[in-house]
Amino acid sequence: MISIRFILFEEVGLAVTSDDRVVWRYAQANQMILITANRSMKGKDSLEQVMREENTPTSLPVVTIGNIERLLAEPDYRDRCVNRLVDIVVRRCIIEI
Repeated sequence: MISIRFILFEEVGLAVTSDDRVVWRYAQANQMILITANRSMKGKDSLEQVMREENTPTSLPVVTIGNIERLLAEPDYRDRCVNRLVDIVVRRCIIEI
């Protein structure tokens, strides 16, 4: 069985105002898959820029939710997102074995 745990910024001592570089580095250092609904290219510390600069073959993936409003409002879309997330986690676990 694979355990998936969702952790909020506050639980790990990160401010919700932390820049994307800090968040990405924390997730990588702690073997966490980062889930976001905000993956912009605005600024030197944007998540997209950080990934371009710091991503390696061993980096954990970043999962971007395409439409957070649909996730909250549409059960079918939410189910597809959940299934895709589970698929990503399972594939990652298989690769590590």
